[in-house]
Formats: sequence, structure tokens, C-alpha cells
Amino acid sequence: MAKSTKAITPAGPPADTVTRAQAQLREASVRITAARVNVLAALLDAPRAFSHQDMQDAFTDMDRVTLYRALDCLIEAGLAHKIAGDDRVFRYSAGTEHAASPDPGVRHHQHGHFKCTRCAKVFCLDSIGEAGLLRDALEESLGKGFQSHDIEFTIKGWCADCAQ
Repeated sequence: MAKSTKAITPAGPPADTVTRAQAQLREASVRITAARVNVLAALLDAPRAFSHQDMQDAFTDMDRVTLYRALDCLIEAGLAHKIAGDDRVFRYSAGTEHAASPDPGVRHHQHGHFKCTRCAKVFCLDSIGEAGLLRDALEESLGKGFQSHDIEFTIKGWCADCAQ
């Protein structure tokens, strides 16, 4: 199923998305600020990962430093993750990290991504990480005892919109 390509909508994420963002911040013991709620709500409601510039364009009333701090806080709390692109642009997506950690409180980025080579949109492949396929493949390829803490796995191709 192809995801929608709608833009960030900071002017009005649904009330349930704002409530969910507030609940996730509270659950992660993160101080709730308007910037953090707005940024997390936008990421939760987003169909794909967004660059800092995408976020800055959407949140014109928020200065760049506040936006960077909000994103960094969400990443540190495990409520969002940063995806390094081969175009040297970081993109951000909501979601806690998927792997259980031997160290309590340490979160790991354990899933892959799909990058459209035409429009440069990046989509998370959450079901692969949740199913444990990447961790299982690591153990099968390298043997027992190897533990991944971060996976940079990107499939490149064309998204549904660009493939048409």
C-alpha cells in the first residue's frame, strides 16, 4: 500500500495527534513545550521523513534553533529518529526505536528506509525492523554474539507517485 505524499500540516494536526504527541512526551519524561508538541505531532502525522528545511518551511513562526533543539530532544528521547541521506541531508521521522537494548533507557535505530531517487522522499520500513528480519539476518550472516545498535539500510527506487 502506497503512503500519501501530503505535506507537513502544522496549522492543524488533528486533535488526537496532538494528544498522542503530548502523551508520548509525558511517557518519555520529556518536558512538554509547544515546539516539541508541534514538531512531534507533525512527524506523527507525516507519511514520510522530512528534512529540517521541510520542517522550517512548515513552521515559519519557529526559529531554526528552536526547531533543531526540539528535533534533538525528540531523538534523544527516542520519539523520533534522524536518517542520514546520501545527499548529506538529514531527515526526521517519528517513532521509537525498535530494538530492545541491553542497557535500559538506550534506544536503537533498527529498521531500514526506502528513498525515491526521483523526488528524494524517504519512507521508513518499520515492518522489517518490527519483524526482526534485519537482526535475524545479521546473526545468520555473522554468527551469534554480534549485536547491532544502529542500522543504515536504504533501498533506492521510485515511490508510487514517481513510478507512474
